[in-house]
Amino acid sequence: MTHPIHRVARFDIVGPYMLSVAFTDNTAQRIDFKPVLRGALFGPLRDLAMFNAVMLDLEVGTLTWPNGADFDPATLHDWPTLCDELAARAQIWDKETPKYATATKRSTSKTSWR
Repeated sequence: MTHPIHRVARFDIVGPYMLSVAFTDNTAQRIDFKPVLRGALFGPLRDLAMFNAVMLDLEVGTLTWPNGADFDPATLHDWPTLCDELAARAQIWDKETPKYATATKRSTSKTSWR
């Protein structure tokens, strides 16, 4: 069984939160990212200046942003079939809160983590 490997060849910013993405297999997608810009990783990209700082990582063949956000190139390639599901999941990302360890004081004045 073969599995295609998709890589981004180039991109253009074509509107607010919208990119035209060309792939090495000579296909292209026009992607509106706004519906998925939620949560701790993608939420900061709602700042248009941050979103427009998008770069092409030639080593892995995908789009990346300065805050570490990126998308699997296969997801970008297949965006039309995945965008509704991603947008639905993104609604949940805003509601999730990271479960970080919190410091509490013991009666002995030592800090413990739970």
